[in-house]
Amino acid sequence: MQPDEDAILRAKLQDAIRLARQGSGAHFIGFLNERQAALAAQETEKMQFKNYLFWGGFCGAERVCFGAFPEWMELSEDAFPIETATATFRTDDHLTHRDFLGALMGTGVQRKVLGDILLESGRCVFFFRQEMADFLLLQLTRIGRVGIKISLGAEKPFPPAHEYRAFSAVIASPRIDCVVAACIGFSRAKSHTLLSKGYIQMNHQLVYAPDAAVREGAVLSVRGKGRFRIDSLSRQTPKGRLRLEGRKFI
Repeated sequence: MQPDEDAILRAKLQDAIRLARQGSGAHFIGFLNERQAALAAQETEKMQFKNYLFWGGFCGAERVCFGAFPEWMELSEDAFPIETATATFRTDDHLTHRDFLGALMGTGVQRKVLGDILLESGRCVFFFRQEMADFLLLQLTRIGRVGIKISLGAEKPFPPAHEYRAFSAVIASPRIDCVVAACIGFSRAKSHTLLSKGYIQMNHQLVYAPDAAVREGAVLSVRGKGRFRIDSLSRQTPKGRLRLEGRKFI
Protein backbone atom coordinates (compact mmCIF):
# COMPACT_ATOMS: atom_id res chain seq x y z
CA MET A 1 0.00 0.00 0.00
CA GLN A 2 1.33 3.47 -0.94
CA PRO A 3 1.39 6.38 1.54
CA ASP A 4 -1.55 8.11 -0.18
CA GLU A 5 -3.57 4.90 0.13
CA ASP A 6 -2.74 4.83 3.84
CA ALA A 7 -4.05 8.38 4.12
CA ILE A 8 -7.27 7.45 2.32
CA LEU A 9 -7.82 4.50 4.64
CA ARG A 10 -7.18 6.66 7.72
CA ALA A 11 -9.71 9.21 6.46
CA LYS A 12 -12.32 6.49 5.94
CA LEU A 13 -11.68 5.12 9.42
CA GLN A 14 -12.00 8.56 10.96
CA ASP A 15 -15.30 9.13 9.15
CA ALA A 16 -16.68 5.73 10.21
CA ILE A 17 -15.71 6.31 13.84
CA ARG A 18 -17.11 9.85 13.85
CA LEU A 19 -20.45 8.65 12.48
CA ALA A 20 -20.58 5.77 14.95
CA ARG A 21 -19.91 8.15 17.83
CA GLN A 22 -22.77 10.30 16.59
CA GLY A 23 -25.02 7.25 16.93
CA SER A 24 -25.93 6.92 13.24
CA GLY A 25 -25.61 3.14 13.09
CA ALA A 26 -22.75 0.79 12.28
CA HIS A 27 -20.33 1.66 9.48
CA PHE A 28 -18.13 -0.83 7.64
CA ILE A 29 -14.91 -0.61 5.65
CA GLY A 30 -13.29 -3.31 3.61
CA PHE A 31 -12.36 -5.94 2.90
CA LEU A 32 -8.92 -5.09 4.28
CA ASN A 33 -5.77 -7.13 3.90
CA GLU A 34 -3.72 -7.99 6.98
CA ARG A 35 -1.54 -4.91 6.74
CA GLN A 36 -4.54 -2.62 6.34
CA ALA A 37 -6.26 -4.28 9.30
CA ALA A 38 -3.18 -3.68 11.45
CA LEU A 39 -3.20 -0.03 10.38
CA ALA A 40 -6.91 0.22 11.21
CA ALA A 41 -6.32 -1.21 14.68
CA GLN A 42 -3.57 1.36 15.29
CA GLU A 43 -5.80 4.21 14.12
CA THR A 44 -8.71 3.19 16.37
CA GLU A 45 -6.28 3.00 19.30
CA LYS A 46 -5.09 6.54 18.58
CA MET A 47 -8.68 7.75 18.46
CA GLN A 48 -9.47 5.91 21.71
CA PHE A 49 -12.39 4.15 20.08
CA LYS A 50 -13.28 0.77 21.56
CA ASN A 51 -16.60 -0.21 20.00
CA TYR A 52 -15.29 -1.86 16.86
CA LEU A 53 -14.87 -5.31 15.40
CA PHE A 54 -12.98 -7.03 12.60
CA TRP A 55 -14.72 -9.90 10.82
CA GLY A 56 -14.09 -11.76 7.59
CA GLY A 57 -16.89 -14.33 7.59
CA PHE A 58 -15.11 -16.96 9.70
CA CYS A 59 -12.65 -17.13 12.57
CA GLY A 60 -9.07 -16.70 11.41
CA ALA A 61 -9.87 -14.91 8.16
CA GLU A 62 -6.96 -12.99 6.65
CA ARG A 63 -9.08 -10.48 4.79
CA VAL A 64 -11.55 -8.75 7.07
CA CYS A 65 -14.00 -5.88 7.22
CA PHE A 66 -13.76 -3.19 9.89
CA GLY A 67 -16.97 -2.30 11.68
CA ALA A 68 -17.45 0.80 13.85
CA PHE A 69 -20.52 0.49 16.07
CA PRO A 70 -22.39 3.16 18.06
CA GLU A 71 -22.54 2.73 21.84
CA TRP A 72 -26.19 1.67 21.75
CA MET A 73 -25.50 -1.18 19.32
CA GLU A 74 -24.08 -4.54 20.34
CA LEU A 75 -20.99 -5.73 18.49
CA SER A 76 -22.20 -8.43 16.13
CA GLU A 77 -20.58 -10.48 13.39
CA ASP A 78 -24.04 -10.92 11.87
CA ALA A 79 -24.25 -7.17 11.22
CA PHE A 80 -21.40 -7.26 8.71
CA PRO A 81 -22.40 -6.99 5.03
CA ILE A 82 -20.55 -10.19 4.11
CA GLU A 83 -21.94 -12.93 1.90
CA THR A 84 -20.62 -16.43 1.26
CA ALA A 85 -20.81 -18.52 -1.90
CA THR A 86 -19.82 -22.05 -2.84
CA ALA A 87 -18.48 -23.08 -6.22
CA THR A 88 -18.33 -26.80 -6.99
CA PHE A 89 -16.40 -28.45 -9.80
CA ARG A 90 -15.08 -31.84 -10.82
CA THR A 91 -12.35 -33.18 -8.57
CA ASP A 92 -10.38 -34.00 -11.72
CA ASP A 93 -10.11 -30.26 -12.38
CA HIS A 94 -7.20 -29.06 -10.28
CA LEU A 95 -8.10 -25.42 -9.75
CA THR A 96 -5.97 -23.10 -7.63
CA HIS A 97 -6.53 -20.05 -5.46
CA ARG A 98 -4.99 -17.97 -8.24
CA ASP A 99 -7.46 -19.41 -10.77
CA PHE A 100 -10.45 -18.38 -8.65
CA LEU A 101 -9.07 -14.95 -7.77
CA GLY A 102 -8.29 -14.29 -11.43
CA ALA A 103 -11.80 -15.30 -12.49
CA LEU A 104 -13.41 -13.14 -9.80
CA MET A 105 -11.29 -10.13 -10.71
CA GLY A 106 -12.02 -10.87 -14.36
CA THR A 107 -15.68 -10.04 -13.77
CA GLY A 108 -14.59 -6.45 -13.17
CA VAL A 109 -14.94 -6.29 -9.39
CA GLN A 110 -12.27 -4.67 -7.22
CA ARG A 111 -10.16 -6.64 -4.75
CA LYS A 112 -11.59 -4.66 -1.86
CA VAL A 113 -15.01 -6.30 -2.25
CA LEU A 114 -13.53 -9.81 -2.03
CA GLY A 115 -12.58 -11.66 1.14
CA ASP A 116 -10.80 -14.96 1.62
CA ILE A 117 -10.95 -17.77 -0.91
CA LEU A 118 -10.92 -21.25 0.66
CA LEU A 119 -10.24 -24.15 -1.65
CA GLU A 120 -10.31 -27.92 -1.51
CA SER A 121 -10.74 -30.67 -4.05
CA GLY A 122 -14.01 -30.06 -5.90
CA ARG A 123 -15.15 -27.10 -3.76
CA CYS A 124 -14.33 -23.44 -3.27
CA VAL A 125 -15.89 -21.25 -0.58
CA PHE A 126 -15.35 -17.53 -0.98
CA PHE A 127 -16.46 -14.38 0.80
CA PHE A 128 -17.48 -11.02 -0.64
CA ARG A 129 -19.44 -7.86 0.05
CA GLN A 130 -23.16 -8.52 0.20
CA GLU A 131 -24.02 -5.95 -2.46
CA MET A 132 -22.03 -7.94 -5.05
CA ALA A 133 -24.06 -11.17 -4.66
CA ASP A 134 -26.39 -10.88 -7.67
CA PHE A 135 -23.61 -9.68 -9.95
CA LEU A 136 -21.17 -12.46 -9.07
CA LEU A 137 -23.80 -15.20 -9.29
CA LEU A 138 -24.64 -14.01 -12.79
CA GLN A 139 -21.10 -13.41 -14.04
CA LEU A 140 -19.10 -16.26 -12.50
CA THR A 141 -19.94 -19.36 -14.51
CA ARG A 142 -16.48 -20.66 -15.40
CA ILE A 143 -13.00 -20.68 -13.95
CA GLY A 144 -10.86 -20.50 -17.06
CA ARG A 145 -12.10 -23.38 -19.18
CA VAL A 146 -13.63 -25.24 -16.24
CA GLY A 147 -17.36 -25.08 -15.69
CA ILE A 148 -18.59 -24.58 -12.12
CA LYS A 149 -21.85 -24.60 -10.21
CA ILE A 150 -22.21 -21.66 -7.86
CA SER A 151 -24.70 -21.04 -5.04
CA LEU A 152 -25.01 -18.70 -2.08
CA GLY A 153 -23.99 -19.98 1.33
CA ALA A 154 -21.58 -22.69 2.38
CA GLU A 155 -21.67 -25.81 4.48
CA LYS A 156 -19.27 -26.18 7.38
CA PRO A 157 -16.59 -27.18 7.92
CA PHE A 158 -15.06 -24.77 5.45
CA PRO A 159 -11.97 -25.78 3.50
CA PRO A 160 -8.79 -25.03 5.48
CA ALA A 161 -7.47 -21.50 5.08
CA HIS A 162 -3.83 -22.58 5.26
CA GLU A 163 -1.51 -25.50 5.54
CA TYR A 164 1.12 -25.31 8.26
CA ARG A 165 4.18 -27.12 9.48
CA ALA A 166 4.49 -27.08 13.27
CA PHE A 167 7.84 -26.44 14.91
CA SER A 168 9.22 -25.87 18.40
CA ALA A 169 12.41 -24.48 19.91
CA VAL A 170 13.90 -23.38 23.21
CA ILE A 171 14.94 -19.73 23.30
CA ALA A 172 16.52 -17.39 25.82
CA SER A 173 13.91 -14.63 25.62
CA PRO A 174 10.93 -13.40 23.56
CA ARG A 175 13.10 -10.82 21.78
CA ILE A 176 12.46 -10.80 18.07
CA ASP A 177 16.09 -11.63 17.25
CA CYS A 178 15.81 -14.82 19.32
CA VAL A 179 12.43 -15.77 17.90
CA VAL A 180 13.41 -15.17 14.26
CA ALA A 181 16.61 -17.17 14.71
CA ALA A 182 14.53 -20.09 16.02
CA CYS A 183 12.01 -19.81 13.18
CA ILE A 184 14.52 -19.87 10.33
CA GLY A 185 17.37 -21.83 11.93
CA PHE A 186 19.86 -18.97 11.73
CA SER A 187 22.05 -17.33 14.36
CA ARG A 188 20.95 -14.25 16.30
CA ALA A 189 23.69 -12.31 14.52
CA LYS A 190 22.08 -13.20 11.18
CA SER A 191 18.71 -12.11 12.57
CA HIS A 192 20.25 -8.74 13.46
CA THR A 193 21.39 -8.35 9.86
CA LEU A 194 17.92 -9.20 8.50
CA LEU A 195 16.32 -6.72 10.93
CA SER A 196 18.71 -3.93 9.99
CA LYS A 197 17.95 -4.45 6.29
CA GLY A 198 14.18 -4.22 6.85
CA TYR A 199 13.59 -7.83 5.91
CA ILE A 200 11.39 -8.70 8.90
CA GLN A 201 7.81 -7.75 9.67
CA MET A 202 5.81 -8.50 12.80
CA ASN A 203 2.04 -8.31 12.39
CA HIS A 204 2.61 -6.64 9.00
CA GLN A 205 4.79 -3.84 10.35
CA LEU A 206 8.50 -3.54 9.67
CA VAL A 207 10.66 -4.11 12.74
CA TYR A 208 14.26 -2.94 13.07
CA ALA A 209 14.95 -3.19 16.81
CA PRO A 210 16.40 -6.59 17.81
CA ASP A 211 14.95 -6.29 21.33
CA ALA A 212 11.32 -5.83 20.18
CA ALA A 213 9.11 -8.21 22.17
CA VAL A 214 7.20 -10.95 20.38
CA ARG A 215 3.88 -11.98 21.91
CA GLU A 216 1.79 -15.10 21.46
CA GLY A 217 -0.34 -14.90 18.33
CA ALA A 218 2.16 -12.74 16.45
CA VAL A 219 2.77 -13.37 12.76
CA LEU A 220 6.35 -12.90 11.59
CA SER A 221 7.32 -12.48 7.95
CA VAL A 222 10.96 -12.99 6.96
CA ARG A 223 11.81 -12.03 3.41
CA GLY A 224 12.86 -15.08 1.46
CA LYS A 225 12.10 -17.45 4.36
CA GLY A 226 8.33 -17.36 4.73
CA ARG A 227 5.75 -16.56 7.37
CA PHE A 228 5.49 -17.91 10.89
CA ARG A 229 2.73 -17.82 13.50
CA ILE A 230 3.87 -17.86 17.13
CA ASP A 231 1.39 -19.93 19.13
CA SER A 232 3.03 -20.20 22.54
CA LEU A 233 5.92 -18.58 24.42
CA SER A 234 4.75 -19.12 27.97
CA ARG A 235 6.21 -22.49 28.99
CA GLN A 236 9.49 -22.22 30.87
CA THR A 237 12.11 -24.96 30.97
CA PRO A 238 13.76 -25.97 34.29
CA LYS A 239 16.67 -23.68 33.33
CA GLY A 240 14.36 -20.69 32.91
CA ARG A 241 14.38 -20.60 29.13
CA LEU A 242 11.22 -20.34 27.03
CA ARG A 243 9.72 -23.08 24.89
CA LEU A 244 8.47 -21.64 21.62
CA GLU A 245 5.66 -23.41 19.77
CA GLY A 246 4.80 -22.15 16.33
CA ARG A 247 3.72 -22.94 12.79
CA LYS A 248 5.22 -22.08 9.44
CA PHE A 249 2.84 -21.22 6.62
CA ILE A 250 3.30 -23.63 3.73
